[in-house]
Amino acid sequence: MSALLNAPLLQTKDLQLAFGAVVVADHIDFSLHAGERLAVIGQNGAGKTTFINICTGLIRPQAGQVFFEGHEVTGLAPREIARRGMVRSFQLPQLFNEHTVRDCVRIAAAGKRNRLSVWTALSNAVDEGAIDHVLSMVGLIDRADEISSALPEGQRKLLDIAMALVMQPRLLILDEPTSGVSSEEKHGLMTTIMRALDEQQVSAIFVEHDVDIVSQYATRVAAWIAGRIAADGPPAEVLADAEIRANVIGE
Repeated sequence: MSALLNAPLLQTKDLQLAFGAVVVADHIDFSLHAGERLAVIGQNGAGKTTFINICTGLIRPQAGQVFFEGHEVTGLAPREIARRGMVRSFQLPQLFNEHTVRDCVRIAAAGKRNRLSVWTALSNAVDEGAIDHVLSMVGLIDRADEISSALPEGQRKLLDIAMALVMQPRLLILDEPTSGVSSEEKHGLMTTIMRALDEQQVSAIFVEHDVDIVSQYATRVAAWIAGRIAADGPPAEVLADAEIRANVIGE
């Protein structure tokens, strides 16, 4: 029991995956501990999204293992991994566009509890107080009864986050949360997300290209080059690394 209590929140051992001659996971040994805010950076094709797809069950590695809270989750279905507490959001928000903002969050909450049924009204399957609380955290409570497809992109991202948070994760993985959001809105969006994560004590991994966002919101940075983690450490240290500046940041 003590070993599990001291285990990393997320750990991978010798992850390997290649698509033909292209190696996207080159013997990846990695660990993340509770409370960390890890930014994952790298050029397109470096293996960032493949790594989070493996961890969340969307892709199965050719070799290696994934552990969450000390228990192996390699090869489990994404839904099972999410129910265990590792939840993700996507670069393109995965919303129920014909439903209201509130119903999108209700559906996510009911799915977490395995209470989705044609025989049960959504409002009876979930804790309405929890729905309102999550919507308030991300600033969408005033738009709760609007159709989700009507939201601007930044608020669609926040709704996607709300749908993840209502599942009460211990780790939230965000794939390019500021993608498609105007430069004027990026910092406000990330501040809202980080405040919500702090309130619910959720650890986070986020894939990001904007160096300013990485510098301000990450406690740790992992830089990917050609399927390997080329640097991993404090933001100031990794972002100042000559190899990373040349091959990741593009200077």
